Amino acid sequence: MSRVGNSPIAIPEGVTIDIKDDEVTVKGKLGELKQTISNIAVKVEDGTVVLERPTEDKKDKSKHGLYRSLINNMVIGVSEGFTKELELVGVGYRASHQGQKLDLAVGFSHNIVMDLAPEIKVETVSEKGKNPIVKLTSTDKQLVGQVAAKIRSFRKPEPYKGKGIKFVGEELRRKAGKSA
Repeated sequence: MSRVGNSPIAIPEGVTIDIKDDEVTVKGKLGELKQTISNIAVKVEDGTVVLERPTEDKKDKSKHGLYRSLINNMVIGVSEGFTKELELVGVGYRASHQGQKLDLAVGFSHNIVMDLAPEIKVETVSEKGKNPIVKLTSTDKQLVGQVAAKIRSFRKPEPYKGKGIKFVGEELRRKAGKSA
């Protein structure tokens, strides 16, 4: 049994939480996020957020931990933000951006041009002698993860040479190749 839902969420300075009907709104220095919640009571008590479930039903127990995690991610997002970094490993692999358009050259005949959501800030770092890095930053953890996974899916790292788009710090399982 998960006990995630029972632990309170500390509210940092500069973050306000409003609860109206079934919608929780979290505002902070980086932005504002909203989440609809069903069957779970949300209370703000002296600097913490506490979630209570009405019954010990299986659905209520699962939603209890889920909504606690979602609200915690919203609080962290509006106060600190979330960042994902992707590394392009391969000869001739390049990344550049103009506004909200990300341009990737990853070994195909044409470049991949991807339009990003306005909530995401993108930054590309290209240093000589190092692999290009794409940094995605946003207040929404789910959105950053989804966009990063979509970019990675264009050219997943292969197990023999390690070429492809991978997360920074990701450990790849390498294979030996032909043994003659």
